Amino acid sequence: MNYEEIYGLESTYTSGGVGRRPVALVKAQGARLWDSEGNEYIDCAGAQGWANVGHSHPVVTKAIEQQLHTYVAGQESSYNDQRALWMRDLAEVLETSLNWDSSYIHPSNSGTEAIEAALKFARYNTGRPNIIAAMRGFHGRTMGSLSATWNKKYREPFEPLIPGINHVPYDNIEAMAEVIDDQTAAVLVEIVQGEGGVFPGSGEYFAALRELCTERGALLIVDEIQTGVGRTGRWLACEHHQLSPDIVSLGKSIGGGLPMGVTVWRGELGQFKSGLHGSTFGGNPLVCAASRAVIEVMAEEQLPQRAEMLGAWTRDAIESLSARRIREVRGMGLMIGVELRTKVTPVLQKLMERGVWALPAGLNVLRLLPPLVIEQSDLERVVEVIDDVLK
Repeated sequence: MNYEEIYGLESTYTSGGVGRRPVALVKAQGARLWDSEGNEYIDCAGAQGWANVGHSHPVVTKAIEQQLHTYVAGQESSYNDQRALWMRDLAEVLETSLNWDSSYIHPSNSGTEAIEAALKFARYNTGRPNIIAAMRGFHGRTMGSLSATWNKKYREPFEPLIPGINHVPYDNIEAMAEVIDDQTAAVLVEIVQGEGGVFPGSGEYFAALRELCTERGALLIVDEIQTGVGRTGRWLACEHHQLSPDIVSLGKSIGGGLPMGVTVWRGELGQFKSGLHGSTFGGNPLVCAASRAVIEVMAEEQLPQRAEMLGAWTRDAIESLSARRIREVRGMGLMIGVELRTKVTPVLQKLMERGVWALPAGLNVLRLLPPLVIEQSDLERVVEVIDDVLK
């Protein structure tokens, strides 16, 4: 099918709500994309941040293919070999990253569901009603996670939202100290605010927030949906600050391209009461096999280390450009935000015309989330195109 045929058919039936570029992507491999007309792009969006191990990684596709012929999805109320092995593999990685002695894992189908589970467990565990989240934070689009998301353009069409959620300035411990009390079930934060403009928080902030939550009996939830699975140069962004939260939510890249969300909490907190929370497709054998392959690839190819090295090179290269339209470059690993002095949408369009697929993060921030398997030569080309476009 050509672009016009695809556009005509999809636009006839789509429910709307998601903005689309006038391109039909039909193929992807590694860090490359191809559209229906044969045009090739360097992927600096990572499919909205899920393609950390790249598109169609052979280890992941092999695991999916093998499991596809064995057992795809079945009874959530039974045990399963792939789920058991996946939980073991994931727990070994995360407990080391977070300095936990033990953990409990709840699988679901998306990042927003992972946040929902975190909020539900926090209220269940503490018996408290209120949640504190950060301004500029983005946590998803279902009603609970949307309530914790700050930007009014996402919130206002669906109000009234879930009560008991308050937003305070990010990276401001004094603001947090004023609102955390004996009715606060949890504080929800990102280590780097992705949708909010790629703003990293400070180590001092997270250390003080950990202490404050412990002191006042509130649980600390970290949203690692975009920052996790090696994106920032560590398995989890928490590791940059030696931060040990109570609950972590994962999504996007943890499924290797299949829909998956994960909520993990410290073992000392205990479990949900049986029958209190579940998911029909969460933790199905197919996605667990894919996620096990992701964990394997991350270790074998040292992708967190690769993200740290290539991310530092890319940020330095962009900072060295003479483009007057760049105000600031920030981020961690291969999660990079380039704040512009102009709106980002025209820049994204010109980059796409030159074969670079990138993302916005607000009105004036160019966001780069390339697969961690990307070659440095591709990143050199990306920097060259950014330089040309901004000139």
